[in-house]
Amino acid sequence: MIGGSEEDLNCLTCLYPDKMSTIKVKEVAFSGYPVTDIPRARSFYEGLFHFTPSLVFEHGDKAWIEYDIGTTTFAISNYSPDWKPHKDGPSIAFEVESFEEAMAALRSWQVRFYLEPMDSGACQMAVVADPDGNSVIVHQRKPTQAAS
Repeated sequence: MIGGSEEDLNCLTCLYPDKMSTIKVKEVAFSGYPVTDIPRARSFYEGLFHFTPSLVFEHGDKAWIEYDIGTTTFAISNYSPDWKPHKDGPSIAFEVESFEEAMAALRSWQVRFYLEPMDSGACQMAVVADPDGNSVIVHQRKPTQAAS
């Protein structure tokens, strides 16, 4: 994996000796998840997490649904048959107000846990499956020493 060390930078210049990008990423515009059943996925994300759609684009049985969360956007879609849900694909972490309440809600919805709730000392998190098997991280940061 290439990180941010000087050795890694040298590796990058070896791989691409004539290229230096001027791309500067300002923010994450959105994160999208593939789903197979839009009504089922909407019920999960809107019912369990209380997301409100900020954009709904539907064409026949295909849809792209966006939810504005904080300063970013989370989207679900079934537009591309080549974009398939998978538990080992990318994941998103939703920061929750109350980890305990979130765990209780997930259990009451009988959501499958890939990783049972854990405490790292800096945060609490669990990894659950959405209805299509995509990994969703439910996360709560612990207050920093300065904030306490």
